[in-house]
Amino acid sequence: MTIEHAAVGAQSTQLRCGTHQRIVLPGIEVVREGRVEPFVYERPTLTSATVCWSGVALENYSSAPLIVPRHEHLEHFVHLVLRGSVKYEVRTGGKTLRYQSEPGTTFILPRGTVDELRWGGPTERIAVAIHPSFLCDAMDETIGCTDIELTEHWNLTDRHVMAVLRAMKTDLDEGSPAGRLYGDSLSNALAVYLLTRYSTRIYTPKRHRAGLPRYRLRRVLDHIDEHVAADISLTQLATVAGMSAHYFAELFRLSTGHPPYRYVLIRKIERAKQSLRHREHSVLDAALEAGFRSPSHFARTFRRFVGVSPSQFQSDGH
Repeated sequence: MTIEHAAVGAQSTQLRCGTHQRIVLPGIEVVREGRVEPFVYERPTLTSATVCWSGVALENYSSAPLIVPRHEHLEHFVHLVLRGSVKYEVRTGGKTLRYQSEPGTTFILPRGTVDELRWGGPTERIAVAIHPSFLCDAMDETIGCTDIELTEHWNLTDRHVMAVLRAMKTDLDEGSPAGRLYGDSLSNALAVYLLTRYSTRIYTPKRHRAGLPRYRLRRVLDHIDEHVAADISLTQLATVAGMSAHYFAELFRLSTGHPPYRYVLIRKIERAKQSLRHREHSVLDAALEAGFRSPSHFARTFRRFVGVSPSQFQSDGH
Protein backbone atom coordinates (compact mmCIF):
# COMPACT_ATOMS: atom_id res chain seq x y z
CA MET A 1 0.00 0.00 0.00
CA THR A 2 1.37 3.42 -0.94
CA ILE A 3 1.18 6.48 1.30
CA GLU A 4 -1.56 7.98 -0.93
CA HIS A 5 -3.83 4.96 -0.36
CA ALA A 6 -3.03 4.70 3.33
CA ALA A 7 -3.69 8.38 3.96
CA VAL A 8 -7.33 7.90 3.01
CA GLY A 9 -7.77 5.46 5.89
CA ALA A 10 -5.72 7.57 8.26
CA GLN A 11 -7.92 10.63 7.69
CA SER A 12 -10.80 8.97 9.54
CA THR A 13 -8.69 8.75 12.69
CA GLN A 14 -7.78 12.42 12.67
CA LEU A 15 -9.68 14.47 15.24
CA ARG A 16 -11.11 17.95 15.28
CA CYS A 17 -11.12 19.75 18.62
CA GLY A 18 -12.96 22.90 19.63
CA THR A 19 -15.03 25.16 17.40
CA HIS A 20 -12.23 25.90 14.92
CA GLN A 21 -11.32 23.35 12.28
CA ARG A 22 -7.89 21.99 13.13
CA ILE A 23 -6.24 18.76 12.07
CA VAL A 24 -5.23 16.89 15.21
CA LEU A 25 -3.16 13.74 14.83
CA PRO A 26 -4.23 10.89 17.17
CA GLY A 27 -0.63 9.71 17.47
CA ILE A 28 2.34 8.77 15.33
CA GLU A 29 1.13 6.36 12.68
CA VAL A 30 2.93 4.63 9.80
CA VAL A 31 2.05 2.20 7.01
CA ARG A 32 3.32 -1.31 7.68
CA GLU A 33 2.46 -4.27 5.44
CA GLY A 34 -0.50 -2.41 3.97
CA ARG A 35 -1.97 -1.36 7.33
CA VAL A 36 -1.91 1.92 9.25
CA GLU A 37 -0.25 1.12 12.60
CA PRO A 38 1.47 2.89 15.51
CA PHE A 39 5.10 3.80 14.85
CA VAL A 40 6.22 1.43 17.61
CA TYR A 41 4.18 -1.30 19.26
CA GLU A 42 4.98 -0.30 22.85
CA ARG A 43 2.89 2.28 24.68
CA PRO A 44 4.61 5.69 24.82
CA THR A 45 5.56 7.01 28.25
CA LEU A 46 4.23 10.45 27.24
CA THR A 47 1.92 11.59 24.43
CA SER A 48 0.39 14.81 23.15
CA ALA A 49 -2.82 12.99 22.13
CA THR A 50 -4.87 14.29 25.08
CA VAL A 51 -3.77 17.91 24.57
CA CYS A 52 -4.89 18.20 20.93
CA TRP A 53 -2.00 20.19 19.48
CA SER A 54 -2.69 21.43 15.96
CA GLY A 55 -1.16 19.29 13.22
CA VAL A 56 1.57 17.74 15.36
CA ALA A 57 1.83 14.58 17.48
CA LEU A 58 4.61 13.93 20.00
CA GLU A 59 5.41 10.63 21.72
CA ASN A 60 8.16 9.77 24.19
CA TYR A 61 9.57 6.23 24.47
CA SER A 62 11.92 4.50 26.88
CA SER A 63 12.95 1.23 25.26
CA ALA A 64 15.23 -1.74 25.66
CA PRO A 65 17.11 -2.82 22.50
CA LEU A 66 14.47 -3.19 19.80
CA ILE A 67 13.68 -3.45 16.12
CA VAL A 68 11.18 -1.05 14.55
CA PRO A 69 9.95 -3.13 11.56
CA ARG A 70 9.92 -1.71 8.04
CA HIS A 71 7.39 1.12 7.69
CA GLU A 72 6.45 4.15 5.60
CA HIS A 73 5.91 7.53 7.27
CA LEU A 74 2.50 9.14 6.71
CA GLU A 75 3.68 12.53 7.98
CA HIS A 76 6.95 14.43 8.14
CA PHE A 77 8.95 13.02 11.02
CA VAL A 78 11.42 14.37 13.57
CA HIS A 79 13.13 12.11 16.10
CA LEU A 80 15.46 12.98 18.99
CA VAL A 81 17.53 10.69 21.22
CA LEU A 82 17.34 11.96 24.81
CA ARG A 83 19.32 9.17 26.47
CA GLY A 84 21.39 6.26 25.22
CA SER A 85 24.86 6.03 23.67
CA VAL A 86 24.23 2.94 21.55
CA LYS A 87 24.80 1.64 18.06
CA TYR A 88 21.83 1.81 15.72
CA GLU A 89 21.18 0.63 12.20
CA VAL A 90 18.93 2.10 9.51
CA ARG A 91 17.76 0.14 6.48
CA THR A 92 16.38 2.51 3.87
CA GLY A 93 16.50 3.00 0.10
CA GLY A 94 18.27 -0.32 -0.42
CA LYS A 95 21.12 0.71 1.90
CA THR A 96 22.13 -0.19 5.44
CA LEU A 97 23.43 2.77 7.46
CA ARG A 98 25.23 2.23 10.78
CA TYR A 99 25.69 4.95 13.37
CA GLN A 100 26.43 5.56 17.05
CA SER A 101 23.68 7.49 18.84
CA GLU A 102 24.35 10.08 21.53
CA PRO A 103 21.95 12.31 23.46
CA GLY A 104 20.98 14.86 20.84
CA THR A 105 21.11 12.56 17.81
CA THR A 106 18.29 13.68 15.51
CA PHE A 107 16.44 12.30 12.46
CA ILE A 108 14.54 14.59 10.07
CA LEU A 109 12.54 12.66 7.47
CA PRO A 110 10.08 13.70 4.74
CA ARG A 111 6.71 11.98 4.54
CA GLY A 112 6.89 8.84 2.43
CA THR A 113 10.28 7.76 3.81
CA VAL A 114 10.48 3.94 4.10
CA ASP A 115 12.87 2.48 6.67
CA GLU A 116 13.59 -0.13 9.34
CA LEU A 117 15.40 0.70 12.60
CA ARG A 118 17.48 -1.52 14.86
CA TRP A 119 18.54 -0.11 18.24
CA GLY A 120 21.44 -1.95 19.88
CA GLY A 121 20.80 -0.82 23.46
CA PRO A 122 18.36 0.99 25.79
CA THR A 123 17.30 4.49 24.72
CA GLU A 124 14.88 7.26 25.55
CA ARG A 125 13.57 9.04 22.47
CA ILE A 126 11.12 11.73 21.40
CA ALA A 127 9.27 11.20 18.10
CA VAL A 128 7.23 13.92 16.38
CA ALA A 129 4.91 13.63 13.37
CA ILE A 130 4.04 16.82 11.46
CA HIS A 131 1.03 16.86 9.16
CA PRO A 132 1.89 18.26 5.69
CA SER A 133 -0.84 20.91 5.83
CA PHE A 134 0.50 22.19 9.17
CA LEU A 135 3.92 22.67 7.60
CA CYS A 136 2.36 24.48 4.62
CA ASP A 137 0.34 26.83 6.85
CA ALA A 138 3.18 27.64 9.26
CA MET A 139 4.00 31.05 7.76
CA ASP A 140 2.66 33.43 5.09
CA GLU A 141 5.32 32.51 2.51
CA THR A 142 4.17 28.87 2.40
CA ILE A 143 0.38 29.19 2.65
CA GLY A 144 -1.16 27.53 -0.39
CA CYS A 145 1.93 25.45 -1.19
CA THR A 146 1.27 21.75 -1.70
CA ASP A 147 4.73 20.45 -2.58
CA ILE A 148 6.82 21.25 0.50
CA GLU A 149 9.23 18.45 1.35
CA LEU A 150 11.91 18.12 3.99
CA THR A 151 15.42 16.87 3.30
CA GLU A 152 16.37 13.48 4.76
CA HIS A 153 18.83 13.34 7.69
CA TRP A 154 19.66 10.25 9.78
CA ASN A 155 22.50 11.27 12.09
CA LEU A 156 22.15 14.98 12.78
CA THR A 157 22.81 17.21 15.79
CA ASP A 158 20.82 20.45 15.88
CA ARG A 159 20.64 22.33 19.16
CA HIS A 160 17.59 24.34 18.10
CA VAL A 161 15.53 21.25 17.24
CA MET A 162 16.70 19.66 20.50
CA ALA A 163 15.65 22.71 22.56
CA VAL A 164 12.17 22.91 21.00
CA LEU A 165 11.46 19.17 21.39
CA ARG A 166 12.66 19.21 25.01
CA ALA A 167 10.39 22.19 25.72
CA MET A 168 7.43 20.34 24.16
CA LYS A 169 8.14 17.31 26.34
CA THR A 170 8.48 19.49 29.46
CA ASP A 171 5.12 21.11 28.76
CA LEU A 172 3.48 17.66 28.62
CA ASP A 173 5.37 16.53 31.74
CA GLU A 174 3.98 19.53 33.63
CA GLY A 175 0.42 18.89 32.51
CA SER A 176 0.28 21.71 29.92
CA PRO A 177 -0.82 24.45 32.36
CA ALA A 178 -1.31 26.92 29.48
CA GLY A 179 -3.53 24.43 27.65
CA ARG A 180 -2.68 23.67 24.05
CA LEU A 181 -1.59 27.24 23.26
CA TYR A 182 2.02 26.84 24.42
CA GLY A 183 2.42 23.50 22.65
CA ASP A 184 0.92 25.01 19.50
CA SER A 185 3.44 27.86 19.71
CA LEU A 186 6.36 25.45 20.06
CA SER A 187 5.02 23.31 17.19
CA ASN A 188 4.78 26.35 14.95
CA ALA A 189 8.31 27.43 15.89
CA LEU A 190 9.56 23.94 14.97
CA ALA A 191 7.71 24.01 11.62
CA VAL A 192 9.09 27.44 10.71
CA TYR A 193 12.62 26.38 11.61
CA LEU A 194 12.35 23.24 9.47
CA LEU A 195 11.12 25.34 6.55
CA THR A 196 14.05 27.74 6.88
CA ARG A 197 16.70 25.05 7.37
CA TYR A 198 15.65 21.58 6.19
CA SER A 199 13.16 21.93 3.32
CA THR A 200 14.10 21.17 -0.28
CA ARG A 201 13.33 24.82 -1.02
CA ILE A 202 14.51 27.16 1.72
CA TYR A 203 11.97 29.77 2.86
CA THR A 204 12.94 33.03 4.56
CA PRO A 205 10.30 34.66 6.77
CA LYS A 206 9.94 38.42 6.70
CA ARG A 207 11.13 40.46 9.66
CA HIS A 208 8.68 42.88 11.25
CA ARG A 209 9.40 45.85 13.48
CA ALA A 210 5.82 46.98 14.09
CA GLY A 211 3.09 45.03 15.83
CA LEU A 212 -0.48 44.23 14.88
CA PRO A 213 -2.68 47.01 13.53
CA ARG A 214 -4.72 48.43 16.38
CA TYR A 215 -8.07 47.13 15.14
CA ARG A 216 -6.70 43.57 14.73
CA LEU A 217 -5.07 43.66 18.16
CA ARG A 218 -8.33 44.84 19.76
CA ARG A 219 -10.20 42.03 18.02
CA VAL A 220 -7.75 39.43 19.35
CA LEU A 221 -7.68 40.83 22.90
CA ASP A 222 -11.48 40.90 23.03
CA HIS A 223 -11.57 37.30 21.81
CA ILE A 224 -9.11 36.23 24.52
CA ASP A 225 -11.10 37.95 27.28
CA GLU A 226 -14.34 36.43 26.01
CA HIS A 227 -12.88 32.89 25.82
CA VAL A 228 -10.21 33.02 28.53
CA ALA A 229 -11.69 30.00 30.33
CA ALA A 230 -11.56 27.93 27.11
CA ASP A 231 -8.58 26.00 25.76
CA ILE A 232 -7.58 28.60 23.16
CA SER A 233 -5.32 27.48 20.32
CA LEU A 234 -2.73 29.47 18.38
CA THR A 235 -4.58 28.65 15.14
CA GLN A 236 -7.76 30.12 16.63
CA LEU A 237 -6.08 33.42 17.55
CA ALA A 238 -4.25 33.64 14.21
CA THR A 239 -7.57 33.12 12.41
CA VAL A 240 -9.14 35.95 14.40
CA ALA A 241 -6.21 38.18 13.40
CA GLY A 242 -6.40 37.01 9.77
CA MET A 243 -2.81 35.82 9.28
CA SER A 244 -0.51 32.81 9.63
CA ALA A 245 0.32 31.53 13.10
CA HIS A 246 4.01 32.51 12.78
CA TYR A 247 3.37 36.14 11.92
CA PHE A 248 0.53 36.46 14.38
CA ALA A 249 2.75 35.22 17.25
CA GLU A 250 5.58 37.56 16.24
CA LEU A 251 3.40 40.64 15.80
CA PHE A 252 1.38 39.92 18.94
CA ARG A 253 4.60 39.82 20.97
CA LEU A 254 5.69 43.14 19.46
CA SER A 255 2.31 44.67 20.33
CA THR A 256 1.92 43.37 23.90
CA GLY A 257 5.43 42.49 25.06
CA HIS A 258 4.33 38.88 25.60
CA PRO A 259 4.04 35.79 23.42
CA PRO A 260 0.39 34.74 23.04
CA TYR A 261 0.54 31.82 25.51
CA ARG A 262 1.98 34.01 28.27
CA TYR A 263 -0.54 36.80 27.69
CA VAL A 264 -3.38 34.28 27.92
CA LEU A 265 -1.94 32.90 31.16
CA ILE A 266 -1.78 36.44 32.57
CA ARG A 267 -5.44 36.97 31.69
CA LYS A 268 -6.36 33.63 33.25
CA ILE A 269 -4.61 34.64 36.47
CA GLU A 270 -6.43 38.00 36.46
CA ARG A 271 -9.76 36.17 36.04
CA ALA A 272 -8.82 33.87 38.94
CA LYS A 273 -7.89 36.81 41.16
CA GLN A 274 -11.27 38.41 40.49
CA SER A 275 -12.97 35.18 41.51
CA LEU A 276 -10.89 34.78 44.67
CA ARG A 277 -11.89 38.26 45.84
CA HIS A 278 -15.38 36.86 46.34
CA ARG A 279 -15.22 35.00 49.64
CA GLU A 280 -17.99 32.61 48.66
CA HIS A 281 -15.79 31.28 45.81
CA SER A 282 -13.41 28.43 46.56
CA VAL A 283 -9.95 27.97 45.06
CA LEU A 284 -11.44 25.21 42.89
CA ASP A 285 -14.14 27.63 41.67
CA ALA A 286 -11.43 30.14 40.71
CA ALA A 287 -9.43 27.50 38.86
CA LEU A 288 -12.45 26.37 36.85
CA GLU A 289 -13.59 29.91 36.04
CA ALA A 290 -10.11 30.73 34.73
CA GLY A 291 -9.97 27.55 32.65
CA PHE A 292 -7.10 25.68 34.32
CA ARG A 293 -6.83 21.97 33.60
CA SER A 294 -6.41 20.95 37.25
CA PRO A 295 -6.19 22.56 40.73
CA SER A 296 -2.50 21.62 41.01
CA HIS A 297 -1.67 23.32 37.69
CA PHE A 298 -3.64 26.35 38.82
CA ALA A 299 -1.90 26.58 42.20
CA ARG A 300 1.57 26.21 40.68
CA THR A 301 0.93 28.79 37.96
CA PHE A 302 -0.77 31.24 40.33
CA ARG A 303 2.17 31.16 42.74
CA ARG A 304 4.62 31.68 39.85
CA PHE A 305 2.77 34.79 38.64
CA VAL A 306 1.50 36.27 41.91
CA GLY A 307 4.10 35.14 44.45
CA VAL A 308 1.63 33.54 46.89
CA SER A 309 -0.74 30.58 46.75
CA PRO A 310 -4.39 31.14 45.73
CA SER A 311 -5.60 30.37 49.26
CA GLN A 312 -3.07 32.84 50.74
CA PHE A 313 -4.15 35.49 48.22
CA GLN A 314 -7.79 35.02 49.25
CA SER A 315 -7.13 34.96 53.00
CA ASP A 316 -5.00 38.14 52.78
CA GLY A 317 -8.01 39.93 51.29
CA HIS A 318 -6.26 41.25 48.15
